[in-house]
Amino acid sequence: MSEICEKCGLPKQLCVCETIAKEDQEIVIKQEKKKFGKIVTLVEGMDPKEIDLKDLGKKLKSKFACGGTVKKGTIELQGDHSDGVKSELVKLGFNADAIRMKSLVSKGKR
Repeated sequence: MSEICEKCGLPKQLCVCETIAKEDQEIVIKQEKKKFGKIVTLVEGMDPKEIDLKDLGKKLKSKFACGGTVKKGTIELQGDHSDGVKSELVKLGFNADAIRMKSLVSKGKR
């Protein structure tokens, strides 16, 4: 017998909790300048309890052929991918109106 989801009460194969959670997320995409002038694209604002950030990070890294990591509820992608990340998140089921873009922020030691 299949397992039942605690939130929605449906079998795990039919669970819609993550789909519903994707529509409610307030996502911020921004660029940050790190040491030595390297630029990273940050995807913030997703609830790690509702969204599998490691899986999402893996999909984004694969799509943009870049390195990256998931730290403290933030997905970091190496390089400037801010334009493509929004469209890719929309393809993955996130609400386009809830995704905001921020300008470049300098951070790091000089």
